[in-house]
Amino acid sequence: MKIKSLMLLMTLFVPFTVQAQEMPWLNPELDIETRASALVAAMTLEEKISQSADNSPAIPRLKVPAYRWWSEALHGVARSAPATVFPQAIGLGATFDPILLEKIGDAVGQEGRAINNEVIKNNKESIAYMGLTFWSPNVNIFRDPRWGRGQETYGEDPYLTGTLGAAFIRGMQGSNPDYLKVAACAKHFAVHSGPEELRHGFNAVVNEKDLWETYLPAFKSCVDAGVEAIMCAYNRTNDEACCGSNLLLQDILLNQWGFKGHIVSDCWAINNFHNKHKLTPDVSHSAALALKRGVNLECGSSYGEGLKSAIEKGLITEKQLDDRLKHLLKTRFKLGAFDPAELNPYRAFGTEVIRTPEKRELALNAARKSIVLLKNDKTLPLNKNSGFIYLTGPLADSIQPLVGNYNGVNSDMVTILEGVAGKISSSTSIQYRQGALLNSPNLNKMDWFSGLARDADATIVVLGLTLLMEGEEGESIASPNIGDNLTMQLPESQLTLLRKINKEARAGNRKIVTVVCAGSPLDLREVERLSDAVLYAWYPGECGGQAVAEILFGEVSPSGKLPITFPMSADQLPDFKDYSMEGRTYKYMTKSPMYPFGYGLGYADLKWKEPKVNTKTIAPKEELAVTLQIENNSAIDAQEVVQLYISIKNDQERLPIASLKDFKRVSLKKQESREVKFVVPYKAFSYINSKGQEVQHKGKAILTIANASPGERSKELAAASFQIEITVK
Repeated sequence: MKIKSLMLLMTLFVPFTVQAQEMPWLNPELDIETRASALVAAMTLEEKISQSADNSPAIPRLKVPAYRWWSEALHGVARSAPATVFPQAIGLGATFDPILLEKIGDAVGQEGRAINNEVIKNNKESIAYMGLTFWSPNVNIFRDPRWGRGQETYGEDPYLTGTLGAAFIRGMQGSNPDYLKVAACAKHFAVHSGPEELRHGFNAVVNEKDLWETYLPAFKSCVDAGVEAIMCAYNRTNDEACCGSNLLLQDILLNQWGFKGHIVSDCWAINNFHNKHKLTPDVSHSAALALKRGVNLECGSSYGEGLKSAIEKGLITEKQLDDRLKHLLKTRFKLGAFDPAELNPYRAFGTEVIRTPEKRELALNAARKSIVLLKNDKTLPLNKNSGFIYLTGPLADSIQPLVGNYNGVNSDMVTILEGVAGKISSSTSIQYRQGALLNSPNLNKMDWFSGLARDADATIVVLGLTLLMEGEEGESIASPNIGDNLTMQLPESQLTLLRKINKEARAGNRKIVTVVCAGSPLDLREVERLSDAVLYAWYPGECGGQAVAEILFGEVSPSGKLPITFPMSADQLPDFKDYSMEGRTYKYMTKSPMYPFGYGLGYADLKWKEPKVNTKTIAPKEELAVTLQIENNSAIDAQEVVQLYISIKNDQERLPIASLKDFKRVSLKKQESREVKFVVPYKAFSYINSKGQEVQHKGKAILTIANASPGERSKELAAASFQIEITVK
């Protein structure tokens, strides 16, 4: 690492210079490899083992400070000091906006670093979740809508997930050549997406095609983006424990992809080797297996309990531990843990960068772009000057539907009630009644609230789930299925409320707008039938209520797109435990869904012109240039997500119906026309065969330019779609 200037060098204290000579790992002029090797060589075996655990104690004699590796930042710094709360990851997926994701990653990195700087300044390093190694993003594929943790992902498509995950990582880690702002971690590697109840002992059986086509590409994108850490999953994949997998960790991650960061186990995943998977006889064998396969850092107790005995038994060598630990410590050097603060520009971040007006506006903008308009029967936008607005539903005045899981907190959450109340005029009456309990019948059967819908100009009903009902096994305390939603149903208490509201509103010839907050697709057949308009708000973050209100009253045209297919019901889905992609996602689902991947309405009248291509034949080393014109013939600004799909015609292989290859979010001022351009490389017309090999297609292919994934249901919903036949030489 280079000293930045002579003046800076002169500010360093003489005692530090002496220490750097005696303890070369404290010398910032040396390269990281040399420093890490010297530090490991100076440690005793017990000290080495202690530094391989997520709660690493200080080693005073070596000037090694204590460090807690486990921090979270899925959609904002979480479980830590107050910080900006962005929309849940699935909502960020609905933005289809990697530029936005990189900005959010940068904001998260700034706040995480600033909080840690305060922790160091106030000697609070022993407090959990206040470090610089953030175990985010989650780039697992949301292959099944019933998975409660799917909310943590960017959706069902590998290309979208990899693109957004890589952008988030770049923003978090920064671009300084010497230091990381913070360290990101892509998880859970690999083939991990429920059922939540079985995750500790489940064996995900996956064929080579699905492995390489669906489950691995997003992780590869994160590795290519320079992610500092990879977290291995709880389950087995094809009989190998993911945190002890020769295929996943050695062959693919380290050898084929050349991953240079560190591997961390999911928490207590190594204990599962002997307790759940029954792959090893005891903790020492489990610790040895994980270390041999490449796990540098354990979240849990197996390394502390088993590594020393594993070495004594000859299951592993101390040199193997040295190699893993050296690789791990490099991350701390990149974060500047052993350097004077003056050398690291990120150590200058103070509390002034936390929850700034700019970051709040970023959270608001993300919420605006994430919300998906699913139905609009000439109802939205509403009039701010209406005579009477009635707001009801168990989630209308709660922060729980704003945050989702792995969330941060702060003092400026805007509920949907607050957002709506902040937008209507002073001459508009607004009434709020909760109307129903979250997920249990009303104990008092008297109903003084439903009748208000008969007189209201519009009734806004806010329904959905919360992190208590879907999410991780230990947090979703209101879920009967350990966090998963096996029926895809809204609670009956909420549907009963909507039915009552519908009956009264129809009697008065009034309108109903349903806002749904959830982190997964729900069975919306009845909701759509009983509502004149439906907004899917996900868990929209600290400014979610304001964003919802802006869309309800037409200040902003909705532009979110579904990052996951919404089936009609759970009856359309394969067995939850089956990891084959057959019948799943827009790529392989042949049944007509409720709403297709990529779908979402807006308010503006957008006219798409026929796309043009420079050629309909493409050969090696050539590219297709695709252009189309979009006109906004409206008096409102709008945004659209233009999606490019390729369908390959090959009867010899089981290939996707279509595959997303590119997308662009386009902003159009009122009455503005914009040209959208795509450059499609020859390699885009390749596919993964049954052996998991990438094959360059030759023959016919269909290029689809659309604002939803190709299919009959998209046509029924009047989505824009153009198809061009291409010959691949």
